[in-house]
Amino acid sequence: MRAMVVEHPGRPLAARELPAPEPGPDEILVRVLACGVCRTDLHLADGELALPGRPVVPGHEIVGEVVRAGPGVTRLAPGQLAGIAWLGWACGTCRFCASGRENLCERARFTGWQRDGGYAEYAVADARFAFPLPPGTDPVATAPLLCAGLIGHRAWRMAGEARRLGIFGFGAAGHILAQVARHAGQEVLAFTRPGDEGAQRLARDLGAAWAGGSDAPPPALLDAAVIFAPVGALVPAALSAVAPGGTVVCAGIHMSDIPAFPYALLWGERVLRSVANLTRADGEAFLALAPQVPVRCAVTPFPLAAANEALELLRAGRIEGAAVLVPE
Repeated sequence: MRAMVVEHPGRPLAARELPAPEPGPDEILVRVLACGVCRTDLHLADGELALPGRPVVPGHEIVGEVVRAGPGVTRLAPGQLAGIAWLGWACGTCRFCASGRENLCERARFTGWQRDGGYAEYAVADARFAFPLPPGTDPVATAPLLCAGLIGHRAWRMAGEARRLGIFGFGAAGHILAQVARHAGQEVLAFTRPGDEGAQRLARDLGAAWAGGSDAPPPALLDAAVIFAPVGALVPAALSAVAPGGTVVCAGIHMSDIPAFPYALLWGERVLRSVANLTRADGEAFLALAPQVPVRCAVTPFPLAAANEALELLRAGRIEGAAVLVPE
């Protein structure tokens, strides 16, 4: 099968012909129909997430058709569509799993990192961690929901009750969360890269009450903010924009260092927290909510062989909404 592989951090992904994987017990083999391009893939390619001692096929926003099911699989059958997300496996027995926090599992394995992902024609996944998708699902439009949507939804819930919500970084996750927040009756303010008129226009089209650069103060204090951009300097900026009692949620798996800031920005019972990974319950809840909104993803499709181009455009902030790889 054709695959795009991270072999050496800091270098472009390599195009390789690899043997098609075989599903083991409790696993499914899927033919990849679409795979979203996530900033986490950039972190892996750049070496900000360490390779697990071998080359890796990245990609964890996978929509695929089940080709074969291994022994023990009952929830998915050949011919069905499946969604495969970041959390690829959890032990089920550690103190975190036992308390409903499998997202913090001490031995978790993640798709497109410890487990090969969807930048390929085929992928294997643990069926217990895959999501059945209804017939007629649009693979390209659905792929970004499996990370940008799921993590955004978890971050949104962690932000608590908020009448006025700020979103810092208006890419794949931001444009999905804006729709969810507007559906819930919240006022959305979008903070983009300074001068990014395309992202600001998309935010306004999706119902944002205000859109501007992250270097600009909002027209009113926020009740909560979610930071998707991996820029530590946005943390004090978001805290300064949040009213007393508000919450700032850092939603990325990696972020540049947070600069020192005065205690006064945190004082007033403001809360600063992170979100790590997701649980299967998160996935089920969001995939049930998305059609009710309904969430509409702005997507730019790329052939699998153009994965490096898609990653570079993402790095430069030149993707409006989400990028999705489609095996030819």
